[in-house]
Amino acid sequence: MAMKIRLARGGSKKRPHYSIVAADSRMPRDGRFIEKLGTYNPLLPKDSEERVKMNMERIQYWLDQGAQPSDRISRFLEAAGTVEKKDRANLKKGEPGKKAKERAEEKAEKAAAALEAANAPAAEPEAATEE
Repeated sequence: MAMKIRLARGGSKKRPHYSIVAADSRMPRDGRFIEKLGTYNPLLPKDSEERVKMNMERIQYWLDQGAQPSDRISRFLEAAGTVEKKDRANLKKGEPGKKAKERAEEKAEKAAAALEAANAPAAEPEAATEE
């Protein structure tokens, strides 16, 4: 059985809270689980101790049994110092989309044209008229 340590969502619309559970990977997100290992409340401030509560003994037991933590749970475990930090490659998410790149190019062209116009010497003919 492929075991996962993951989040199961609870709470009402726009007011989530999550249970940290050990579950079979084939079960639905909020479906059947083997054991509840802790809670996560994203609505609390990040420095609050009540935001993430984990039963570290049971989590370590499941990790020893071969359970794979989800990405969010592995981040919690890294913060707790249980698991070593992984290198993550976030290749595409930080890159702007095609339209945003086009807008940035147009803005850069306009800025370059404005800078060039401002730095160009004024070639106005001086009218020397004497009366």
